[in-house]
Amino acid sequence: MKITAIPQLYRNLKRWREILAVLQRYGLADWMSQFQKLPFRDRITDPAGVPLSNYSREQRVRMALTDLGPTFIKLGQILAARPDLVGPKLGNELKRLRADVQPDAIEKVRATLTKELGDGYLDQFQFIDHQPLATASIGQVHRATLNDGRSVVIKVMRADIEKTMRQDMEVLAGVAQLAERVEAFAAWGPCQMASQLSTMLQRELDFGRERQNLEFFAEMLADRSDEVAIPRPVRSLCTRSVLVMDELVGQTLSEFLHDASDATQRVECKQRLSEIIAGVYLTMIFDAGLFHADPHLGNLLLLDDGRLGILDFGMVGRIDETLRETIEEMMGCIARGDQNRLTRLIRRIGDAPPTLDESSLAIDAAEFVGTFGRQSLGDFDLTGALNELSDMLHRHAIKLPNQSALLLKMLISLEGTLRELGASFDSLQIVQTFVRKSMLSRLSPKRRIRQARRIYMEAENFLEIAPDEVLTLLQQARRGEVRMILEHQRIGPTVNRMVLGLMASAVFLGSSLMLAMKVPPVLFQEASLLGIERISLLGLIGVLASVAVMMWLLLAINRSGHLTRNNDD
Repeated sequence: MKITAIPQLYRNLKRWREILAVLQRYGLADWMSQFQKLPFRDRITDPAGVPLSNYSREQRVRMALTDLGPTFIKLGQILAARPDLVGPKLGNELKRLRADVQPDAIEKVRATLTKELGDGYLDQFQFIDHQPLATASIGQVHRATLNDGRSVVIKVMRADIEKTMRQDMEVLAGVAQLAERVEAFAAWGPCQMASQLSTMLQRELDFGRERQNLEFFAEMLADRSDEVAIPRPVRSLCTRSVLVMDELVGQTLSEFLHDASDATQRVECKQRLSEIIAGVYLTMIFDAGLFHADPHLGNLLLLDDGRLGILDFGMVGRIDETLRETIEEMMGCIARGDQNRLTRLIRRIGDAPPTLDESSLAIDAAEFVGTFGRQSLGDFDLTGALNELSDMLHRHAIKLPNQSALLLKMLISLEGTLRELGASFDSLQIVQTFVRKSMLSRLSPKRRIRQARRIYMEAENFLEIAPDEVLTLLQQARRGEVRMILEHQRIGPTVNRMVLGLMASAVFLGSSLMLAMKVPPVLFQEASLLGIERISLLGLIGVLASVAVMMWLLLAINRSGHLTRNNDD
């Protein structure tokens, strides 16, 4: 850890202790769960009195994140969208994370509104409900009525949440630095992952982004306003910490599915909703390249006027032409059974570690193609295929870019929603349309002209700067200023072992001299049974310690596979 991080560590010492206490509690329960006959195995329990060892490891991770507070709950919700990082099993468990937090008192809400909207903000409203409509880890929502009679909801950021999350992210960055030193975790790039999660959290803490998303999607879906409704924000009353938008009146699809009303009407309504949802999300992907990333049943509403309402635009995903083309090729490889090309595309679309086992990845790709490439159109299991792909990426430590991971997560969630609604059309229709539109886009003259223009501009820029760069390089070479820097990626552990070995040798030599000179304090003042007498205690300790260090170094080098020449890479 860097010296500059010491003040940060001291500042967050209390939070470090809280986090370590929670991790120690759940970590100990995880260890005890492996021993069924351990006498004190059931001593650690949850608030309901159920032993933590009775839960699965994934459930304990979710419970630990819940105990750690709002920041870690939000992080868990973000990681639930990254099954390539945490695996499908843990990802599914993390989807159950809900922020079980007490709402802020109305006085704190008023203080935030005054700070963001000014002292006269009440002049804009006829009524503000003191009881929150919904509470989450970052904010809470209150019903209100504007002076013109418009029914709205006010989303207010929780008091001090930015300070709390900033502190927790500093702690998380420190944990990531420690994890980088563990070889098993280093392959995942904990520091880079923590940085990405921090960026995503910062975006969640800016309601201005959600307001922009609401306006963009409302404009994009304006021609489908008779089928779908997006809450319209009140721009004059929106800030970084406050979001005022239309109230959508209706019931969530989760409530609709449990509503015991007329069966015939419900079947017709579910079929209509399924077609609208599929059409809307295809429009998002293909026409705008920007999509609502969390289409689960709680974020989709059946409004009183029969339209589909969509909530929560805090997290959206983007898809560019390169990603479209890569996914198109991947689907073609699955259909043709070309596992070699699929393996190369998986490596292209993700960030593969240096230690990737190519042969093992090829075998998994062949198994994937053999399982899903032979399924008929009507029997194709899209969710199973996407989950299997995520599991394969996780096993080989291949990290997807955020946009690719969000797309996978959105498709899985979308098909689950359509399945809950009992959609009669095949789920693969989404992917087929995706591929077909991508192919048409790639062959369109408009795209070719745009591509040619981009290539021309890049070539023109290169021709402009290349002569100057070459002249600069020649001048530096003439003055002897050209330097070559070589970096050995794994030289750090080698140097550390070398320094430790030299130190152990020096201690051994010094301790041997102390033994020879009988430096006090000494053991065995008189001759023992073996004739041993006047042994220097400090010298004996130094010899034993240095021998132990050298044996540890020998074992470590042997484990790394570089003890002899035959083990060299």
